[in-house]
Amino acid sequence: MSAPLSVRIVRRLRRWRRRLVAFATGAPPTGQAELGDLRRTAPLCYSFGASRGTPVDRVYIDAFLARHAADIRGRVLEVKEPAYATRFGAGRVECIDVVDIDPANPRATVVADLADAPQLADDAYDAVVLTQTLQLIYRHEAALATVHRVLKPGGVLLITVPGVTTVGAAGGVDASWCWSYTELSLARMLEERFGAGAFQVASLGTVLAAIAFLEGLAAEELTAGELAVHDPDYPLVVVGRAVKQAGTR
Repeated sequence: MSAPLSVRIVRRLRRWRRRLVAFATGAPPTGQAELGDLRRTAPLCYSFGASRGTPVDRVYIDAFLARHAADIRGRVLEVKEPAYATRFGAGRVECIDVVDIDPANPRATVVADLADAPQLADDAYDAVVLTQTLQLIYRHEAALATVHRVLKPGGVLLITVPGVTTVGAAGGVDASWCWSYTELSLARMLEERFGAGAFQVASLGTVLAAIAFLEGLAAEELTAGELAVHDPDYPLVVVGRAVKQAGTR
């Protein structure tokens, strides 16, 4: 027995509406999306895309640090290795300290947990470069307090944190991975520590970049134009710049 005419008309109108929405947005109708190589339950690469090329998040991190390269000067603190301070601070950096919780790291000049680091002196650094680190520290607010404490008045924190992400289980990173962030959460943390008006934050990424990163595709598999677009609903990386105000601790 066929459905009543009114029901058939409603169904037909709904189908036409879905087609019109799909046409307007460029999205294929339901059931017609072609997933191709992505129709799988395991990623193409487990190591953030590193086995295929440059991880997508590194493009955003590099671009952020390049924009603020002038802040990387004088005495600089970086975590695990001095890669970014060396790369972006050429000609301006006088000294680089490398902090790591791992005493086996031969590049570490200071062995300490950022959440509780009396080994680091107050008001000692002109810049702190803190990339993709805060998520590995359970007491991340305490780590930000340490960073604020060790910066000189007028010193700058350049920070990047993950938003939409894998936790790197294949490489063992997940053993200490605690957090992911949004533009709002990073902004509130920086405001509580550095004060209103002393920081700027931004989220970088799109749904395409997020999918590519989760699947382990490399940045080289996307176009420069695709990587240049940013959609705040898909924060692949959240970046921030904060300045320590005089008279604060």
